[in-house]
Amino acid sequence: MIHQLIFAHPKPGMSEEEFQRYWIESHAVKYASKIPQIKRYRINSRIPFEPEPKDPLFSGVAEIWLENETEQLASLQSKEFLEGARADEPNWAAFWRSVGLDTTAHVLKAGEPLKKDSTMVKLFILVKRKAGMPLDEFRKYSLQTHAPKVLNLPGIRRYLQCHVRDSFYAIGESVLDCVSMLWFDDIQAIKEMMESQEYKQQVEPDFTNFVEPKYIHTLVTDEHWIIGPEFRESAPSSNGLKKPEVTTV
Repeated sequence: MIHQLIFAHPKPGMSEEEFQRYWIESHAVKYASKIPQIKRYRINSRIPFEPEPKDPLFSGVAEIWLENETEQLASLQSKEFLEGARADEPNWAAFWRSVGLDTTAHVLKAGEPLKKDSTMVKLFILVKRKAGMPLDEFRKYSLQTHAPKVLNLPGIRRYLQCHVRDSFYAIGESVLDCVSMLWFDDIQAIKEMMESQEYKQQVEPDFTNFVEPKYIHTLVTDEHWIIGPEFRESAPSSNGLKKPEVTTV
């Protein structure tokens, strides 16, 4: 299963609120959700979180689940994408600032079953590995050494690490290597986690062991299911089987 992440920013002249509303209420419903190969689709809208950047790097994140590379290629060649979603993109997004990543997601804490009307908030942590560190070593450290420290943090309801797939390194470097997602009950729970001794003494210092500090980016969001949380039936070209959400470690 491909867990695709698309980070987006409003087009010039469009406010963040207008951008988020158009994405959720118009683009996602009228265009993107019509692409038959998409199994699940969730939009995460940025929530202000101090300290506030003057110009946030991204104002939202789309999560798209696709069966495999064949289905992904078919989606990019579909009429629904070419004449729908792609054609509509300039109406709301600064596409030159968008970042798309194909990832394999590892569930470190599954939490409660996914709910369409969940009120939890999510913390995204985007990282690039330490210069000179082999990719395999980075992945191993992130999953086997860093993750147990994160799991000790207070307030975490769910925890995923999404590692960029090997195809993004075929002809060079991926802009990012991993995107972690941590779910909390509310904004206050995130603030309390960041003030905790577990975070300040164990997790925060550990980042320097495997990632470049200047390339750590964070984003706090809420969630909007467009397709899901149940998987949509497969497109006619696929085998119709429903696969697990992610690869579990």
